Amino acid sequence: MVDIATRVWNHKWKIDPIVRSLIDTDFYKLLMCQSIHRNHPDTTVTFSLINRSTKIRLADLVDEGELREQLDHIRTLSLTRGESTWMRGNTFYGKRQMFTPAFMDWFENLRLPPYHLEKHDGQYELTFEGKWPEVMLWEIPALAVLMELRSRAVLRDMGRFELQVLYARAMTKLWEKVERLRTIPDLRLADFGTRRRHSFLWQDWCVQAMEEGLGGNFTGTSNCLIAKNRDLEAIGTNAHELPMVYSALADSDEGLRQAPYDVLRDWQDEHDGNLRLILPDTYGTKGFLDHAPDWLAGWTGMRIDSGDPATGAETAIAWWKSRGEDPTKKLVIFSDGLDVDKIEELATQFRGRVRVSFGWGTLLTNDFTGLVEDDALAPFSLVCKAVAANGRPTVKLSDNPNKAMGPKAEIERYKRVFGVGEQERVEVVV
Repeated sequence: MVDIATRVWNHKWKIDPIVRSLIDTDFYKLLMCQSIHRNHPDTTVTFSLINRSTKIRLADLVDEGELREQLDHIRTLSLTRGESTWMRGNTFYGKRQMFTPAFMDWFENLRLPPYHLEKHDGQYELTFEGKWPEVMLWEIPALAVLMELRSRAVLRDMGRFELQVLYARAMTKLWEKVERLRTIPDLRLADFGTRRRHSFLWQDWCVQAMEEGLGGNFTGTSNCLIAKNRDLEAIGTNAHELPMVYSALADSDEGLRQAPYDVLRDWQDEHDGNLRLILPDTYGTKGFLDHAPDWLAGWTGMRIDSGDPATGAETAIAWWKSRGEDPTKKLVIFSDGLDVDKIEELATQFRGRVRVSFGWGTLLTNDFTGLVEDDALAPFSLVCKAVAANGRPTVKLSDNPNKAMGPKAEIERYKRVFGVGEQERVEVVV
């Protein structure tokens, strides 16, 4: 096991590449990439970094030269033979050859396209534009680089013993969470913390701690590189990116209204079982479910990723009942802003009513809150989103208006088309 504090102190960490591999990314990105490569290979998409926590002035903290060095390194990466063998030959979600030979032939020759970086008012404006299957793979490494460079900036002037104590406290803090999680009956929990982790080494440590502390109740990690290296399940399905881009490509209000279901029809052509999970909140969960085709009710479950999680799960249960489905046989995955208190609460509330699982993200892999002066290592909300497709702006409404994004006029149009009324604002913590 790596001595993280010593690694920081002796400055080897400083020159280590933050992103070590093209599969140091979330599993759902690779699944979506294959679907996009099949269905929309020539669509041009722009991704942009968005710092929701504007009080964190990243451009004042993170040296531009270091940032460019890390981003340039990522552009040199390609799949290793071992990584290719793992993707081609491993079993994912019970399926052999999850990734087709045609996709793998393309992926094995991929290098990530150029980036565009500027500074503006204490923030970095970082954008990626190109063919959708290529630029989409910048999202996770770009976030991981910015988050880890911020961590390094805070840690840079700490002494050797100070670093040892800091990481000892962080390890103790996480282990205390593990001990509480052990008491939850039938817990199913996975690591979803790649995009806003403290560092790669810390995420790897957290995953090892969860595996030892929770045993079979720890179901795996979204991080493909760690899953490969630690012989764990790679976990993930799909994300808001798909309906956002499909919707931007729609030529009419009717096409826009249908776009989220077109996404899932394409997905159904490729996947079954536990990969058939609905993510309903891109343009409001209620409207999505009210107009959903009957065939979606037969899917395995639903991921709740914005708004009040209990309300989202109750909505899902009521919808399944209204479509003649048995909710106790369905799966709900909670994945938004989770920590132990909320996990305990939701597990208790929905036990016996629906199958429950948790995708635990930032507060697993980056909870250094309260451990340094001025809380300078507290996690913050940084995202990298598709903002345009073939020159048209994308929109996300979410069940939480604090997560909405897109031009104001387009947001109003999407609200009209999808029938989104008043929404409750929920603080975006991470």
